[in-house]
Amino acid sequence: MGRARNGAWTTPPEFPLYQDRAAPPMSLLSRLFRPKPDPREALRPLWHRTVEIARERGWYADHGVADSVAGRFDMITAVLAVVLLRMEREAILLRHSAHLTELFVDDMDGQLRESGVGDVVVGKHIGKLMSVLGGRLGAYREGLAASANGSEAELAQAVARNVSLTEGASPEGVAGALRLLASQLAALEAEALLDGIIPR
Repeated sequence: MGRARNGAWTTPPEFPLYQDRAAPPMSLLSRLFRPKPDPREALRPLWHRTVEIARERGWYADHGVADSVAGRFDMITAVLAVVLLRMEREAILLRHSAHLTELFVDDMDGQLRESGVGDVVVGKHIGKLMSVLGGRLGAYREGLAASANGSEAELAQAVARNVSLTEGASPEGVAGALRLLASQLAALEAEALLDGIIPR
């Protein structure tokens, strides 16, 4: 308030400073430096479902996969490979496949660090893991393609080379289960797959 000439208090004029105003628009700098959402997060349900399938009891109890660190890793890469092969078939899925692979890398990176592997060595391990995944992806791609053409041997050979089995276990059991998984994924709509909705 201000004082009039006769000494009485008066109400100040309504300058814009005193008026309610809408919040100012976000500044250019705020927009530039605001963290962008991580595109990989949309794929996390699919990654979690991939791991769940790889840990299903049937692989180990029924088909003879070794229930060990190596055996569980082999099944994660096998199931992930089958999922990635399904994603190769549609453009809308293919552009997300790199994000799914990055989640695999992040998960393996975290587990290596938890097991005591140092920063200097982790990078080398991750490079080897990516090489392993790439090799297995190619082997399962060829095996499933041959299986679709009526030849079962190539997929079983891919399993024998890339999955740790218990003594006396046959790779044909795992090969058949991977072929069934591939057919289940082929029947899924793209949106359901991205959401990790894979019925078993």
